[in-house]
Amino acid sequence: MLFFISFATAGLAHAVAPVFVLNSLDASVSVIDPVSWTETKRIPTGKEPHHLYLTPDEKSLIIANALGDSLLFVDPKTAAVQRTVTGILDPYQLRFSPDMKWFVTVANRLNHVDIYRWDGQTPVLAKRIVTSKTPSHVWIDSTSRTVYASMQDSDELVAIDLFTQALKWRSPTGPMPADVFGTPDDKFLLVGLTGGQGVEVYDVTGPAPKFVQLIKTGEGAHAFRGAGDKRHVFVSNRVANTISKIDYKTMTVVESYPAPSGPDCMDVSPDGRFIYVASRWAKKLTVIDTQSRTVVRQVNVGKSPHGVWTLDHAARQ
Repeated sequence: MLFFISFATAGLAHAVAPVFVLNSLDASVSVIDPVSWTETKRIPTGKEPHHLYLTPDEKSLIIANALGDSLLFVDPKTAAVQRTVTGILDPYQLRFSPDMKWFVTVANRLNHVDIYRWDGQTPVLAKRIVTSKTPSHVWIDSTSRTVYASMQDSDELVAIDLFTQALKWRSPTGPMPADVFGTPDDKFLLVGLTGGQGVEVYDVTGPAPKFVQLIKTGEGAHAFRGAGDKRHVFVSNRVANTISKIDYKTMTVVESYPAPSGPDCMDVSPDGRFIYVASRWAKKLTVIDTQSRTVVRQVNVGKSPHGVWTLDHAARQ
């Protein structure tokens, strides 16, 4: 049974930015009011929107339509559609470099990583790099020098030099690597194993990655989201139906939360108390209270909800 709380008393009554949830099999994005917790509208997108990312100036939320080969730009405050950029081949997952000069997408269907130069308005392709099977997720280090990308069906991790767009190395991983998360000091890389039962940790300070340990989180470890305190990261365990909180200084699980129906991508409230997670198999956005460790709310959305984002969030790292 769900325990519903008043978000006004939780200090969230003045939140104005909507929560966006991508409905991958409905080709739409649900816009959620975080005060009333109702879907205010549903915006059509290109085919199979999976992930989304904010532009460096925070004026646009980019929704990547993988099968639609396009990017949809939406105002993150008002949810107004701004424009569509076509000709972006299979943008499954996406990320900007910290120096805001590069925009990187991975082509889950077409097996390549695209590196674009970013002028503040339009991505311009610098290099298309053919990779192994099913590129899944991407991470860029804090120096904007190295791109790390997981290869879901080849069980590999690859590193690419952003300046030269050259492949630096490729390394085997456990089964079905998905999301990738780097610690703030750029020393360690965490890789979620969707085909396994936890998160692999690699030391990436040398010329080749060095396996450090496996953190057992739960079956189907998949997506990461920093807790905002520069010490912890959440990982959703899609098969175990849980979310684990990892202390990445000790590389241990310090808390666990129930997350029903295939938890996937997440965002976190500004104070770090609430996790907003897509329940992939239930067509719902689920809200989890990290203090009581309970599900406190669910909102109906579209088919196969995937990416989740709001402008009012905890720090990304």
